[in-house]
Amino acid sequence: MARVRTGAVRTVGVLLAAVLGASLAGCSSTGGKRAEERARAAAEQGRPAVSTPRWTFAMVTHAGDGDTFWDIVQKGAKEAAAKDNINFVYSHDDQAQQQAQFVQNAIDQKVDGLIVSLAKPEALKDVIGKAVKAGIPVITVNSGSAQSKAYGALTHIGQDEVIAGEAVGAELTRRGKKKAVCVLHEQGNVGHEQRCAGAKKTFRGTLENLYVEGTNMPSVQAAMQAKLQADPAIDAVVTLGAPFAPTAVKAREAAGSKAEIDTFDLNESVARDLESGALGFAVDQQPYLQGYEAVDLLWLYRYNADVLGGGGPVLTGPQIVTADQAAALEAYIRRGTR
Repeated sequence: MARVRTGAVRTVGVLLAAVLGASLAGCSSTGGKRAEERARAAAEQGRPAVSTPRWTFAMVTHAGDGDTFWDIVQKGAKEAAAKDNINFVYSHDDQAQQQAQFVQNAIDQKVDGLIVSLAKPEALKDVIGKAVKAGIPVITVNSGSAQSKAYGALTHIGQDEVIAGEAVGAELTRRGKKKAVCVLHEQGNVGHEQRCAGAKKTFRGTLENLYVEGTNMPSVQAAMQAKLQADPAIDAVVTLGAPFAPTAVKAREAAGSKAEIDTFDLNESVARDLESGALGFAVDQQPYLQGYEAVDLLWLYRYNADVLGGGGPVLTGPQIVTADQAAALEAYIRRGTR
């Protein structure tokens, strides 16, 4: 038998390892570059980088007509849908019975995913149960964090309304306010009740609830004006939606009051009034993020069985926004994403 020199074996081994290493490195490098190129091409063409079926997701909310907050939610949802190759269907009604009917319609159409706001959760409990039983993954958004898990939803995306209210109460106290009014524009909305209750919990002054008919803005202004005229000691008014903030400013001026007006949510008008000093602060819950993440998380669940938050809520707020922050966010507010 021929003898093989140890040195020669070692030399061959080193050379073979070097060749294999170079080959593998080349494959890895090329594969990575190709993946990057595919992702870049997909982004440029406005299509998803990962090929998936064109699923249909339905979003049903309690939005009333003309509520700019929900325009921002929709914008986020639609942009995520375009990225994820989703057919996005949106419907809304401020009446809980009609909202439930829209959910039933989505079930009948066998949608692949469902996003629902739970402003009046009891009215939607049964129909959401039907969706879950039918195998449709559900994510709740904006309202109903306390009921979301019990109703069978994967997760809830939004702000915890009690925590948001507590932030408002703490901010009012920090500003030295003594007597505040919390204006509720939609009776029966559990999220609104929770906001005011949270504010009352942390505010060291006194806080009263004022119920108004949110679909009738002249009536809203008249109610706030009358309240301010009747009680000059009121030094803060908190509205629960951006469209009501300028109405509160008008009511303050008509009543001859010096009360600070603060609000939940942002829009372009609120940003301008913050910068001018007409408003004290706003509470941002990032509605664009609520819509975007709801669609994105449904896609992730369908694609990879991913669930974010461990069954608990995924919080998008609250963030206290003052004049300085409003200026920094102005470009995003103008394009309709904040």
